[in-house]
Amino acid sequence: MIDNPWSLVLVGVMAVLTFSLGYVGSRRANTTPDFLVARRGVPATRNAAAISGEYLSAASFLGVAGLVLKDGVDALWYPIGFTAGYLAMMLFVAAPLRRSGAYTLPDFAEARLGPSNLRKFCTFFVICIGVLYLVPQLQSAGLTLHTITGLPAWLGGAAVTVIVVVNVLGGGMRAITLVQAFQYWGKLFAIAAPTFVLFTLFLAGPGNGAQPVDASGVLRFPEDVEVTTVDPVRVRVDVALRLSATGVVNGAPADGPVYWTPGLHEVGADTKLRFPAGAPVPVVEGSPTSNHDWLRPQTEGLSGLFETYSLIFATFLGTMGLPHVLVRFYTNPDGRAARRTALHVLYLLGLFYVFPTVLGVISRQYLPQLLVTGKTDAAVLLLPATMQPNLLGQVLGAVVAAGAFAAFLSTSSGLLVSVAGVVSTDILPGKVRDFRWATVLTGAVAIGLAMLLPRADASLTVAMSFALAASTFCPLLLLGIWWRGLTWVGAMAGLVVGGGLVIGAQVITVVSSYTGKWAPSVLSQPALVTVPVAFLTMVMISRLTARRKPDDVNQILLRLHAPDPLGFMRDRDVQRFGTAEEKAGAADRGRGDGGPPPTGKL
Repeated sequence: MIDNPWSLVLVGVMAVLTFSLGYVGSRRANTTPDFLVARRGVPATRNAAAISGEYLSAASFLGVAGLVLKDGVDALWYPIGFTAGYLAMMLFVAAPLRRSGAYTLPDFAEARLGPSNLRKFCTFFVICIGVLYLVPQLQSAGLTLHTITGLPAWLGGAAVTVIVVVNVLGGGMRAITLVQAFQYWGKLFAIAAPTFVLFTLFLAGPGNGAQPVDASGVLRFPEDVEVTTVDPVRVRVDVALRLSATGVVNGAPADGPVYWTPGLHEVGADTKLRFPAGAPVPVVEGSPTSNHDWLRPQTEGLSGLFETYSLIFATFLGTMGLPHVLVRFYTNPDGRAARRTALHVLYLLGLFYVFPTVLGVISRQYLPQLLVTGKTDAAVLLLPATMQPNLLGQVLGAVVAAGAFAAFLSTSSGLLVSVAGVVSTDILPGKVRDFRWATVLTGAVAIGLAMLLPRADASLTVAMSFALAASTFCPLLLLGIWWRGLTWVGAMAGLVVGGGLVIGAQVITVVSSYTGKWAPSVLSQPALVTVPVAFLTMVMISRLTARRKPDDVNQILLRLHAPDPLGFMRDRDVQRFGTAEEKAGAADRGRGDGGPPPTGKL
């Protein structure tokens, strides 16, 4: 039975609007530039809203609040890093990247450094980053649908996949631009309106359902609470407590009273835990157990400090290497518009991230039972009904659910376009038909992985995507744009070393999750090591292979840095095949009509 029918109604409305706007945007999409870069004619303000719409993913809408609930002030580095990355992009990457005239990241690598072998490596990492980023979107869609309706989790991911694939098939980038711009404002309303209402109620008084905190800062259940685990989990207890359990506890079957001493305890999947009123709230391993520690940064010593700085490296530098973000800057008319777009994105994201942070703080008092299972991503969805178990709570919950689905749809659309664009141009012949086949294939692979892989916190999984982007494309772009000494051999070596280290860490982490979670926690945030290693590898190998620099490197850098009015910018399709007039002239010459010869590279 559906607990909140309003949620299903508003989610359905969001799906219909997405379809409708996608259809409107796709009516005039019929060429490769339409599908890949929307004919490079998107204004800066609309492009900024579209970038913000696709960038604010499940990690932003659900994950940030969940991490604030679970980890406290340390989690604030996520929204700070997600936003601040655009400052570095605006200063160093946005305008030169647009002036390169590229369609995709592999296209930029070939335009700057030459050999097609490098392009293949870039293609591989674009696909890895895109799929790694897409999987948590689909998994979070399943969590949302299951939370608001009780339907199977796989159904939410499948629904998002179908909607996004159909939209992208219709018109690619041209179709989703209007959709994503609309969805940013929809998500902002869906998170801001409930936050204002719930925060006002919170300031008026705790009310029913608020969890008391004792003098030592330990949360306690005010009434009898039953919690059912989804996956195996390890919880920490600082104060001894008695509870009742049905399932597997500490490796042994349990069906009755259980006594937990201070320390770590293992709870099996699908285990029911019943806590009496006044019992302290157990907290999933790795999270602060008291409010005092929750309010203090860096309570985990050296390993926590390493993870924090790794997160800073990944989010600050990873943004400029995310394929689905960078492809948006290819749609601007020129470099100046690209830089203005990045500036607009900064304040749009800064405005949004205020609200999930506030919801995470409030959830600490109303939803600490989520700390037992670690499934804190559901906090934003559950908080309205918990604070207001009436019609108001249902309506607010429905608005939040609709905003969450908008987040999944917009981010998944951008990821699908970026990956399908690279697959169609670098693996397939590159026609519109190939783009559509690549879209279907990418969607099928992503939903398959979403069902097979274990679900982690959305922000943690997305942070790994940032680490991979920061360790591969960030050094390639910065050195390729600002250092004439970069060679294709050095770039390829840096991609392999930096990307290989991150992928290896991710593989070890996944294997560890199935075999007892033996991997050290630093492997979940490796950017502090992998980013400097990638930069150092590119520089050293480039110096050793200095003769491999492109012969026309000065002309290429001139095109990247010269002001737009000078007219040095030339799109990659024009460089290869000439302008529309030149193509027509070539066709006329083929019929014996003469015409000017096509031009090549500058």
